Amino acid sequence: MKWLAIVSTVAAMALLGMVVADEVQDASAPDGLRDGGTVSQTLPAPPMAEQSRESGRAVLNYPEQPPVIPHNIRDYQVDIRSNRCLTCHSRENAVDAGAPMVSITHFMDRDKQVLAAVSPDRYFCIQCHVPQTDAEPLVDSTFRTVDEVLTEMLEREGGEP
Repeated sequence: MKWLAIVSTVAAMALLGMVVADEVQDASAPDGLRDGGTVSQTLPAPPMAEQSRESGRAVLNYPEQPPVIPHNIRDYQVDIRSNRCLTCHSRENAVDAGAPMVSITHFMDRDKQVLAAVSPDRYFCIQCHVPQTDAEPLVDSTFRTVDEVLTEMLEREGGEP
């Protein structure tokens, strides 16, 4: 009789655990940046943003901002043996390619010693630089450029912008 009670209790707890696990697994997805679905569903990803139609270099919003890449880089090889970006942006090729040369800071190691070639710390370009796309912002932004902040400060102090 005692064994029957123990087995019944264990079976009931196992059944309860499965019911609770099913409820948690099929709970609605958290309110995030992607709509709909449950935790157990795999929804298709939204389409990738297209390359921006704007040409030329974008204005930087703050000092030391890495510029965005204004052209398509699909299938560019950037690995330990090769960096396709340096085909046009290296010191040797930039003028002939009509591309901006990589910044002098890319030729410095972490101790600010100037190197003859691009530093290994700066070799993988898309660590900092991203392609410019026509993607809509996922969230609202209240970001203001340095110029906007300075202009607002001058106006508050009664000066002219």
